[in-house]
Amino acid sequence: QVQVVESGGGSVQAGGSLRLSCVVSGRTFSTLSMGWFRQAAGKEREFVASITWNGGSKVYADSVKGRFTISRDNAKNTVTLQMNLLKSEDTAVYYCAATSGLYNLKRTYAYDYWGQGTQVTVSS
Repeated sequence: QVQVVESGGGSVQAGGSLRLSCVVSGRTFSTLSMGWFRQAAGKEREFVASITWNGGSKVYADSVKGRFTISRDNAKNTVTLQMNLLKSEDTAVYYCAATSGLYNLKRTYAYDYWGQGTQVTVSS
């Protein structure tokens, strides 16, 4: 059984930083592409960032480009989202997701496994 568990959410003032982590168990992590999505209250879940199995391709939503960085450590079964220069509009529940695929990584339907989410609140 695959488990995806996020951690690292919290509250921060605008301009601050947070680091989200996601640990995957139950599958060979190094064969999985990983993604981060977020869902603000009353809105649809949206893509934030993705990284392929070997870290060779990283993609970001325009809204976070230059502020967020996705990385992975296959030895620790962990993917990380470093979030800098946070804005109030970054407030959302952040979800980590995993897939054995390589395509359509901006789409929620591409992912097989999801975490429960972690709340990020940015106050202005």
